[in-house]
Amino acid sequence: MSQTRHVPVMLQRCLDLLAPALEAPGPQQPVVVDCTLGLGGHSEALLAAFPSARLIALDRDKEALRLSGERLAPYGDRATLVHAVYDELPEVLARLGIPKVQGILFDLGVSSMQLDEADRGFAYAQDAPLDMRMDQTTGIGAAEVLNTYPPGELVRILRAYGEEKQAKRIVSAIVREREKEPFSNSARLVELIRDSLPQAAKRTGGNPAKRTFQALRIEVNGELAVLERAIPAAVQSLAVGGRIAVLSYHSLEDRLVKQVFAAGAANTAPPGLPVVPERYQPRLKLLTRGAELPTEEEVAENRRAAPARLRGAQRIREEEQ
Repeated sequence: MSQTRHVPVMLQRCLDLLAPALEAPGPQQPVVVDCTLGLGGHSEALLAAFPSARLIALDRDKEALRLSGERLAPYGDRATLVHAVYDELPEVLARLGIPKVQGILFDLGVSSMQLDEADRGFAYAQDAPLDMRMDQTTGIGAAEVLNTYPPGELVRILRAYGEEKQAKRIVSAIVREREKEPFSNSARLVELIRDSLPQAAKRTGGNPAKRTFQALRIEVNGELAVLERAIPAAVQSLAVGGRIAVLSYHSLEDRLVKQVFAAGAANTAPPGLPVVPERYQPRLKLLTRGAELPTEEEVAENRRAAPARLRGAQRIREEEQ
């Protein structure tokens, strides 16, 4: 496997955000969780940058766990790799007997490995079976979604998850074509999307199939539903002083993260109280002003960084029981 093809996004900024929590002196070994292990680029950097920390890394993709296991083997028992979806973080920590952690990193979206392995069907640039499952041992693939979902549901998915303005046109074409022959490979879908779009829509924003593929991937893997559970659960798992950094790649993910962080950083007291009781005080402090973007140099070096948005927060108070 070539290490050169995978450049972790906004790596130094993520390390800088998490550093104060992982370098703070304390009686316990600090624990950092990489909720999206992928090829292990961020995990390896965390282990190297914070030599006293223990890493727990999750991924739903068994192939990613195998490859990262080889990459992180030199760190021995400082790294614990777990086959799990990131909304299962509380259960994973409970199993490992870890009450709270000092750092959490999410790098959302598809890993470079999944995009680069042609037979997984994530990429629209090469013909492949329409699968798109991050965990190939469970659930239904993208072909089954295309071939069996009612038209209205497909339109909703393309609009909500792909922000595709031409959803109705594309779905009409899909429904017409699937009656002749079910979809199985990506090239036929890419061609159909190209043919069904008006000229003006083809001239903007890269490959015209990009938004449809994103929408199918999110649906197949239940990504937004998982994320909606995962971010609050992660905040809950942080010790006071602990920090969380989240990299997202489209506005839907970023909006969810922003809402959870904003709610945690808000004072929840009823208006008009002269003194705000402890239980209404914010639980989080925001570490980024809005979402931080990658630098131009980084985007030039790694085009997959272009849409990235980074948000960070620090846990400043326990939950009230």
